[in-house]
Amino acid sequence: MGFSCGIVGLPNVGKSTLFNALTAGHVPAENFPFCTRDKNVGIVSVPDERLQQIARLAPREKLIPTTMEFVDIAGLVKGASKGEGLGNQFLAHIAEVDAIAHVVRCFDQSDIVHVYGKVDPVRDIEVVETELILRDLDLLRKWFSKNEKGSKTGTDKKLKESVSLVTKWVESLNQGILLSKVSLSHEETLLAEGLRLGVITAKPALYVANISEADLKTPSLILAKLEKWRRDRGAPLVKISSRVEAELSELSKEEQNDFTKELGMPCSGLVQLIQRGYELLGLITFFTIGDKEIRAWTIPKGSDAPRAAGKIHTDFERGFIAAETIAFNDFVHCGGEQGGREQGKLRLEGKNYVVQDGDIIKFRFSV
Repeated sequence: MGFSCGIVGLPNVGKSTLFNALTAGHVPAENFPFCTRDKNVGIVSVPDERLQQIARLAPREKLIPTTMEFVDIAGLVKGASKGEGLGNQFLAHIAEVDAIAHVVRCFDQSDIVHVYGKVDPVRDIEVVETELILRDLDLLRKWFSKNEKGSKTGTDKKLKESVSLVTKWVESLNQGILLSKVSLSHEETLLAEGLRLGVITAKPALYVANISEADLKTPSLILAKLEKWRRDRGAPLVKISSRVEAELSELSKEEQNDFTKELGMPCSGLVQLIQRGYELLGLITFFTIGDKEIRAWTIPKGSDAPRAAGKIHTDFERGFIAAETIAFNDFVHCGGEQGGREQGKLRLEGKNYVVQDGDIIKFRFSV
């Protein structure tokens, strides 16, 4: 199972430039709306220094990082929920991803046209989110009209609970509240997962402020407005200059480090975006050390050992016996597997063990 993050926003906010830098791809990034008509998909390695640290204690031929999928989705405009600007097609692409990275333009540059003539990040967010809300409302109302009568006349308890949940959702959307902000009980969460309605506004989202290079050192009034909105709403925000990131993507690792230091950045904005996207999806990493490779694997937080084993191969999950496990910090502190074994840090875990981020695991199985 792969995990994907869709890059969305208005036209001409820098989505494709950002996607190109992320994936070192060649998506057109021209100065006109709807340049990107089809979705573009790129697989991106998740930066993790722990791979190198493990390799120093257990050298292998290959280091294989875990990955995330980023999807560049064409720009939405007002009226997209009614089909404006190829809106139906674009909204369908958003419905397919697991999380949303909402790119917002915060740079004022006369040679790059803004679809509404003036840069206003908060207004732009509201335009896009309104279209997502309208799309979900339309979807839920259609479902409601098909199922309301049956819930009143029949004895299907689950259908009645589903209608109650959808009613709650519709009321929230009518108030302009994204479904990701609506509190659900454990039972409602399970019900929502079972319904598989494909509501977009229930997806976890973060905001990406596309800023000028000058903003990296001295934030503009435009960026300050977005920062205030973010604080008031408690929304996750990553600040990136897509032009700077495009330049960085052309440099060697050493040159990238020098450039980011010169700009006063702890690391590239793209690294921050990838890591925040990973966190947003509630993912963790575990590691395996084979004869020839050290590999990172992605699983949802809270996964048990057999599910983690199944990430490697279905036979591992089906015939799971035990997981020989050592925490990453223990592995490093003990100088590797042998030291961990001697100091009692290497554990044998069973089917109920919940894998922790950074665990180094060797699975025992029989089929």
